[in-house]
Amino acid sequence: MISSNLAYVALVVTDVSATATVLSRDFGLPRTDCATGPDSRTAPVFAVGASAIALFAGDDPFLGGEARPGVHHIAMEVPDLDEAVRRAAGAGVPADEPAPCAGLQGTRRWRLAPAATCGVRTYLSEPLSLGRANHGWIERIDHLGVASRDNRAAIDTFVGRLGCVLESTQTDLEVQLAVESFTSDKYGVVYHTRPPQPVGGLRVAFVTVGDYELEFLEEFDPSRDAPVSHAGPGNTRKDQGAIARFIASRGVGLHHIALKVTDINAVLADLDRAGHILVDKVGRPGSRRALIGFLHPRTLGGVLMHLVRR
Repeated sequence: MISSNLAYVALVVTDVSATATVLSRDFGLPRTDCATGPDSRTAPVFAVGASAIALFAGDDPFLGGEARPGVHHIAMEVPDLDEAVRRAAGAGVPADEPAPCAGLQGTRRWRLAPAATCGVRTYLSEPLSLGRANHGWIERIDHLGVASRDNRAAIDTFVGRLGCVLESTQTDLEVQLAVESFTSDKYGVVYHTRPPQPVGGLRVAFVTVGDYELEFLEEFDPSRDAPVSHAGPGNTRKDQGAIARFIASRGVGLHHIALKVTDINAVLADLDRAGHILVDKVGRPGSRRALIGFLHPRTLGGVLMHLVRR
């Protein structure tokens, strides 16, 4: 395995200060301001489980170019950066830079070629040193969602080449079922059920890295023109449509972040009382026998996040 842990996930937000306040005040995450280069710039970093969340503005030089709000990149922790880059290149996942660049806390990091990582912006990074604490209702990062065109290619890259573990695969499908009734005053009622019609679906693959998973989401239902609304609770069809539109707008890559929590309905109620906009006000069925609830992207500066209880 090239890496056994996630050093951090980088989020691009519209307002770094406001989003950092939410993560500290409402999510209870411990904050460390980490240097991002040789000058005096820093980024707020929040320890979550064995990993961390780092916040950046879209024009921060650390990102290597202007970026839109959302999940920007991951940094996979390695004990020997140069050796890890050589091993990755030998496995067919080369770096796309001639030399490492500055990472958090004075560490070095090396970016892998996005074309070789199925669009997932991935760095190999030297380890960070962050204080760990009991996060209350947040246990860890559960997974990072990835909008994918080809889950087989993603599995080949992250499992076959980088040595991560395939946790599980599944298919999420929403169907409509039509029932006709024939009612007679003499012969009673006869019901006829038509074959179910798919209205939205996703093929899902979970790849384990450290204490979280990459969740590759491949849209496969042909009904791609249905509108997606955040006005009510989510469902499989909305999830499928959201992935299709994300790929059409931004291409394949990191789509959302999910946090594992102890009591999802209590947490959603607390966030609702705190004034945050929720897509789901109670947990709904999700992948791997979980209950999930999405927060509106405005809650975290344009980043789509959802909570998971297993």
